[in-house]
Amino acid sequence: MFRVNSRFGAVIAGSVLVIFFSILTEISAAKEVVPLKIGTPCPEFRLPGVDDKMYTLKDFSESKLLVIVFTCNHCPTAQAYEERVIELHRKYHEQEVALVAVSPNDPLSVRLDELGYTDLGDDLDDMKVRAKQRDFTFPYLYDGETQEFSTKLGVLATPHVFIFDQQRILRYAGRIDDNESGEPKSRDAQRAIDELLSGKSVSVPETPVFGCSTKWADKQSSAEEAMAKWNKEIAELSAIKPADLKKRLYEKSQRYRLVNVWATWCVPCIEELDALVEMHRMYRKRHFELITISADDKGQLAKAQQVLQDKHCSAANYLLDAESRDDLFATVDDQWKGAVPYTLLISPEGEVVHRIHGELDAVELKRVIVDHIGRTYASRVDL
Repeated sequence: MFRVNSRFGAVIAGSVLVIFFSILTEISAAKEVVPLKIGTPCPEFRLPGVDDKMYTLKDFSESKLLVIVFTCNHCPTAQAYEERVIELHRKYHEQEVALVAVSPNDPLSVRLDELGYTDLGDDLDDMKVRAKQRDFTFPYLYDGETQEFSTKLGVLATPHVFIFDQQRILRYAGRIDDNESGEPKSRDAQRAIDELLSGKSVSVPETPVFGCSTKWADKQSSAEEAMAKWNKEIAELSAIKPADLKKRLYEKSQRYRLVNVWATWCVPCIEELDALVEMHRMYRKRHFELITISADDKGQLAKAQQVLQDKHCSAANYLLDAESRDDLFATVDDQWKGAVPYTLLISPEGEVVHRIHGELDAVELKRVIVDHIGRTYASRVDL
């Protein structure tokens, strides 16, 4: 995943395209691609959409312009621009401008810790969820299977915009605008559309792009290596007194605390540990931590620790050192009636902001988490 910071130049169509990126996570070398040159025809494509239809270039032949926005679910920059993409479509679709969103990413090449700003991955099923959540009224297409179309266009990052004229010749390539988190000074894509609709040449045909690097299939090994590394982490389980646990859960902190009470004799508890471990790996580089509390008796500490180790749960894991199970209820949450599993999200201010009595819905819980910790860089308050 990349953001604006470091600079390097790439010569395209005889001019210099400056691309700004900064490394947010450990990544392997990205696949080298060359962005399509201005004045080049749009390559043919055949891609599935979130509406289960197949789309080709011919499907947009009646439109005066074709705007292709390469974007994705997971990237915070792409999410920051979702509303502006929606607005571009709303503003121009009645002027016979076709807007198409395409995800270029191979979902198997996205590391879990690159999903720290999202509740959804980049596969087609998750794209369907995002399109429904955001009420996309334009095609949202998936190129993660072969990445052939994305390679031909030379997609560098998400978002990356390509605008083709009525003859489907590329007239603009670059960003949507110059400010992801505030009011832009230069609405580059909109200006290019307006100029083309007015019969003019595009005054600025190329602009910088910024956002998350395209996740090419050759990055799968990096994701696999990260998973193997995490699986080697030790799952520790500590006995803790009620007063100390209460302080650990509710004192003011810089992090949201996802707290899960489970037990070795509870099958649903053990089954949902996999989802909790995934969330731990996704969000732990942000202002977030996972805390598990075993409801087992003190004599079962070794057994509980073995379960956590088998599940690779290297979070903050505790077992209450108390004489009565009532102490556990009183310590964790006075609204908890005792059934396990039990899950709650506690804010940095020590307030419970979400409770789940019984089994959790992983998709819904991730949405709640990321809505609190933030989906974009503008909302980031990480350590």
